[in-house]
Amino acid sequence: MTQGAAVSEWQPRWRELVQGVVRVHTERGEQQLLESLAQPKEPTVLAFVNAHAMNSAATSRKFYESLMSADIVLRDGIGMAILLRMLNQAPGLNLNGTDLIPKILKLYSGRSIALFGTQDPYLRKARDKVTEKLAPGSRCVTTHGFLETTDYIKLATLHRPELIVLGMGMPKQEEVACTLRAAVGYPCLIVCGGAILDFMGGKTSRAPQWIRSSHMEWAYRLALEPKRLFQRYVVGNPVFLARAFSLARATMRQGQSAPT
Repeated sequence: MTQGAAVSEWQPRWRELVQGVVRVHTERGEQQLLESLAQPKEPTVLAFVNAHAMNSAATSRKFYESLMSADIVLRDGIGMAILLRMLNQAPGLNLNGTDLIPKILKLYSGRSIALFGTQDPYLRKARDKVTEKLAPGSRCVTTHGFLETTDYIKLATLHRPELIVLGMGMPKQEEVACTLRAAVGYPCLIVCGGAILDFMGGKTSRAPQWIRSSHMEWAYRLALEPKRLFQRYVVGNPVFLARAFSLARATMRQGQSAPT
C-alpha cells in the first residue's frame, strides 16, 4: 500500500472520531451527563476514545465502525487532549473510564448490574466492591470476558441488567457492545470499560494521584506491565503523535486553501 493510500484510510476515520467525541467542559456538565446516563430511554452504548483507540481505528475498519456506532464517545487521556489542541479544539474534561465508571455504578445502586469481563479472582473481587461499596443493594450478575458474543446476549436477555459493564479490552468490548445493543429489547446502559474490572478487582493498581495529575499514568502502567503494554505505549505513542501532527498539517493546509 502506498503512503497516499494509507493516509486515505486513516485520516477520514480520525476526523470522524474527533467530530463525534462528546466534550464536557464543566463539573456541572459532567453531572448532567451522569444523570442522563443513569436514565437511558433505550439500549445505549458508552465508549471512550484514547490514543490507543485512535491507533486501532487507523488500522482496523471493524473497530472504527464499532467505535463510531457508540451512542456516546468520551475523551480519555492526555493523547486526545494533545490531538484536539493541535486541531485548535478545546479538549474539555478528561472523562476517562477508570474515574467515571465508578460514578456511574453509584447511580445504579439498588438496580440490576452485569459485569462481563476479566476472570476470577479479580471478577469476584470487582463484584464484591460493586455490591458492598459502589452500588449496595444491587443484584449483580458476572461472567468472564472470554465467551462468545451470543453468550453475553443470552445472559443479558435472561437477567435484564439495567447497567452492563464490559471489561474485555479493545476491540472485543466495542464489538460486543454493538451487538448487545441491537439484541436486547429494553432500556439499559452498556459501558465499554477497558481495564475497569481489573482495577476494581485489584489486578491492576492506579497510579498515585500526583502521577495522574501530571498526566503520566500511562508510564506508571507501563512500568507495572512492560511486556503487555510495550506495543501500546512505547510503539503506539510515537505513532499516535506522528499521525496527530500529520492530521494537523493536513487540516491547516485545507484551511489555507479553502475559499474565503
